[in-house]
Amino acid sequence: MRPRSLAEVVGQQHLLGSGSPLQLLAAGAGQNGPAGPSSVILWGPPGTGKTTLAHVIARGPGRKFVELSAITAGVKDVRRVMDEALTARDLYGRTTVLFLDEIHRFNKAQQDALLPGVENRWVVLIAATTENPSFSVVAPLLSRSLLLTLRPLTDDDVRNLVLRAVTDPRGLAGKVRLSEEAVDHLVRLAGGDARRALTTLEAAAGVAHADGGGAEPEAEAVSAGEAGAHTVLVNLGHAERAVDAAAVRYDRAGDQHYDVISAFIKSIRGSDVDAALHYLARMLEAGEDPRFVSRRIIISAAEDIGMADPTALQTAVAAAQAIALIGMPEARIVLAEAVVHLATAPKSNAAYLGINSAIADVRAGLGTMIPAALRDAHYPGSKQLGHGKGYIYSHDEPHSVAAQQYPPDDLVGRDYYTPTGNGVERDISVRLARLRQIIRARRKK
Repeated sequence: MRPRSLAEVVGQQHLLGSGSPLQLLAAGAGQNGPAGPSSVILWGPPGTGKTTLAHVIARGPGRKFVELSAITAGVKDVRRVMDEALTARDLYGRTTVLFLDEIHRFNKAQQDALLPGVENRWVVLIAATTENPSFSVVAPLLSRSLLLTLRPLTDDDVRNLVLRAVTDPRGLAGKVRLSEEAVDHLVRLAGGDARRALTTLEAAAGVAHADGGGAEPEAEAVSAGEAGAHTVLVNLGHAERAVDAAAVRYDRAGDQHYDVISAFIKSIRGSDVDAALHYLARMLEAGEDPRFVSRRIIISAAEDIGMADPTALQTAVAAAQAIALIGMPEARIVLAEAVVHLATAPKSNAAYLGINSAIADVRAGLGTMIPAALRDAHYPGSKQLGHGKGYIYSHDEPHSVAAQQYPPDDLVGRDYYTPTGNGVERDISVRLARLRQIIRARRKK
C-alpha cells in the first residue's frame, strides 16, 4: 500500500502544496548542478510517511535510490555511497537519492561523513528521524538541509487509508468488509500511525478468515465492500482480538520525553489530578524510568506545594524510596498515590520564590558583614574579636524567640518568604507576622 506518487500520500498536506520542496524534489526539478535539489531531514512520529516520501522522491526521473539504516551502516558505507554517487553524477548524469533512516542513531563522526556529499550535491540526502533534530543532528548537517516536520495523521487520514487498503488490489483487494465499529477501533488503536493501522487491519482480516467471517451484512452495517458476496466481514470482535492496546507516542531521549514530563508537572501544578495521572500512565507505559518520574515529583512537591502542605514532600520522598525497594510494575501504585497527593494539595511557591529572591540579593553583592553576636565564638581569640558578644540564647526568652538582629546590616527588614493564604500557610502567615514583630522589636527602638 506504499504510495507511488505524492497524490497517493495520506496526510502531510502542509508539505505537499504546489511548488513545495517535496513537490519539486519528486518532480526532479533542477536536479543537476549547483542549483540541484536540497537535502531534506524528515522529522515526525513513526508511521507518518517518512520512508514513503523518500521512495516517492526516488521515483523522479534520472534517479538512483540507495537506502541505508543508521542502525547497521557505518562511515565506510557512507563513503562508498558518496563515491558511487559522484561517479553516477559525472559519468551518467544520474542523481543519487540516499535515504538514511534513523539518522539520530548516527554519532557525530558518522554524520560528519555525510557533509561532503550533501554540501557538494553529490547526493540528495533524505534523512528520517523520530527525534528532534535539534538534539540529534549535528549543526553543519542541519544547516545544509531542509527540515520538514511531519504531523501525526488525523483520524480521518487513517480511516481513509484503512478503507483504501480494503479495496485496493495492492491491499486486501475487496476480500474483506469492515463494520463501522471495527473501523473505529482500528483508527483509535492506530494513534496516527499509518503503518500500525495497516498492520492491525491485516491481523484483523486474518482473525476473521480464521473464524470464517463475522456477522452477516444484514445484521451489521459495513463500511466497505457491502456488495461482495464472497467477502469476509471483519467485525469489532475480530479487531479487538487482533490488537488490544493503543500505540504510545513517546521517546525517552527526545522532545516528547520533555514535552510529556512538562505537561505532567504543569498538570500537578494546575491541580488537575486526572490529567496528571494520564501523563504518568503515558510515561510508564512507554517504559520511562520510574526513578526519573519520582525525582520530578520531589521537585514539584517543594516548588509548587511547599509549606501549603509540608507532608507533600514527605510523600514524594517516600515514593522515591519505595520505588527503589519494589520496582515496577507495583511502583506505579506508589507513584499514583504521590501524584494524587500533590495534584490535590493546596499550592504555594512562596518558599521557591523566597530562595530565588535571596539568591538574587547574594549575586547582587548584598549581605555584607555577619552581625558580631552571631559569629563563631568557640575558637581561641574569637572573643577578643567580639564574636558572640551580646548574643541572646533564644530558649532563654519567652516563647523561645529572641529580639535580636540576625541578617547583615544591609538586609535588615528584607522579607524573602511571603506565605500565601493556602492550606497550612494560612496559619503560618499569622505566626510569621508575630515572629517578625518580636524579632525586629529591638531594632525598631
